[in-house]
Amino acid sequence: MSKAFTREDDSPESPEGPRRVSPLPPGAKNYVTPGGLERMRAELERLQRERSQAAGADGEPESARRAVQSFEQRLAYLHESLRTAEVVAPPPPPHEEVRFGATVRVRDRKGVETGYRLVGVDETDLDEIYVDEPEECGRRDLCIQPF
Repeated sequence: MSKAFTREDDSPESPEGPRRVSPLPPGAKNYVTPGGLERMRAELERLQRERSQAAGADGEPESARRAVQSFEQRLAYLHESLRTAEVVAPPPPPHEEVRFGATVRVRDRKGVETGYRLVGVDETDLDEIYVDEPEECGRRDLCIQPF
């Protein structure tokens, strides 16, 4: 039968989207700060509640299936991140070297200081920049992202 005479409902279900993979190379440690671990746990709990609501929601079945699938992918990623997380506490004073979990201040040539926190890949949030004075940073898209 010609494709022109088929209904959209006859098409096979859309394939699952690609699974998010850890941005870490194989064998690398998944360092996370204590605060980052708590934020991941809170996100996991929130997504589990929202997934249950999406699964039981009335409405278009295909839309609900896609929503649940999206939740499942993020939940799987969070479960794996939490399973492999190695919690590293911020370094104690005196702060003579920059290490994971530290908050550092950088002064540019004009004398303007900006603060950054060094965090793990699972803690990086592109919507949340760890800058103490964002107005001094200038354009937001030019600020260095946490790593």
